[in-house]
Amino acid sequence: MDQIEIRIGITHGDINGVGYEVIMKALSDQRILDNATVIVYGSPKVAAFHRKSLDLPNFNFNLIKSAEEAAYKKANIINCVDPNIRVEAGTETAEAGEAAFLSLKTAVADLKDGKIDVLVTAPINKHNIQSAAFDFPGHTEYLAKEFGNENALMFLVSPNFKIGVLSGHVSLAQAVKMVTVDNIITKLRVMNTSLIQDYGIRKPRIAVLGLNPHSGDQGLIGTEETDFIIPAINKARQENIMALGPYPPDGFFASKEFLKFDAILAMYHDQGLIPFKAMFFDEGVNYTAGLSVIRTSPAHGTAYDIVGKNQANENSFRQAIYMAIDIFYKRLEYNALIKNQLKSQMVIVEQKGAQ
Repeated sequence: MDQIEIRIGITHGDINGVGYEVIMKALSDQRILDNATVIVYGSPKVAAFHRKSLDLPNFNFNLIKSAEEAAYKKANIINCVDPNIRVEAGTETAEAGEAAFLSLKTAVADLKDGKIDVLVTAPINKHNIQSAAFDFPGHTEYLAKEFGNENALMFLVSPNFKIGVLSGHVSLAQAVKMVTVDNIITKLRVMNTSLIQDYGIRKPRIAVLGLNPHSGDQGLIGTEETDFIIPAINKARQENIMALGPYPPDGFFASKEFLKFDAILAMYHDQGLIPFKAMFFDEGVNYTAGLSVIRTSPAHGTAYDIVGKNQANENSFRQAIYMAIDIFYKRLEYNALIKNQLKSQMVIVEQKGAQ
């Protein structure tokens, strides 16, 4: 398949965090700009503030007013915020939260209108972004609502390790209540479909983790495994989803059993993110599977403690950009394959009808 020009939208996240640092460092890699049109939804003023602490003498943003004006092979930027905005590096402020939302809102509008092809989001502060317009635990839930995909999956991805979470940004008490057959099978379907269409894995093998210590030890330490998790796995197998488990998380990761699987479904946020970040923090990507659109982000947060020190590692953000590009082309290949299969089926039907 011929490569087509891809348009990448990038939100600036919390302006007092390391968002601009990792954005500019990543976009200083000319290999990204050589293969895409990049548009940052943010603020030239804020970008200039953060650039002062970075050693990037040859990097410049191309200021544009709309996505249609974006120049190929350049780092374009659209101003989405008040030009008089103030940066308070390393500090949580309401102004920064509003700026993060305005960037996201503008980029999402362009994504809906087809002006950009994929979205890469810099880290937000989940507290200061809250408002009447943004009443969500994080990006995942907001994007699921905006694009009508209520079953979106938080999927942490690295080259050899992919782990999704049954429950995202909720309390542990709420997470336990979400361990139901319907919820588990729904996430397994989303994960299985994503592995096929977004990552090109023909017959994915998915490991399912237990909720309780030792996966309940046959009901001695809890019954969620026998009541919900195992029935969900059995139902998934009936749907030709190769799900196995439930595996006790401690032994599963300690023995490197995860290397035998294409992906893992964890029962709650920290059960999945702790091992992922411990092993792949600097290269991991947070991907929102199950959306009709493509959105990735780095696996780290705003990192207020190192803002302005030129210490932020941009590799996770760079990998988020590359993964968005890869998934874009994988989906094109998958859709072309499905289209060809439908054509073949129609030909067979027509031939039978003519006999």
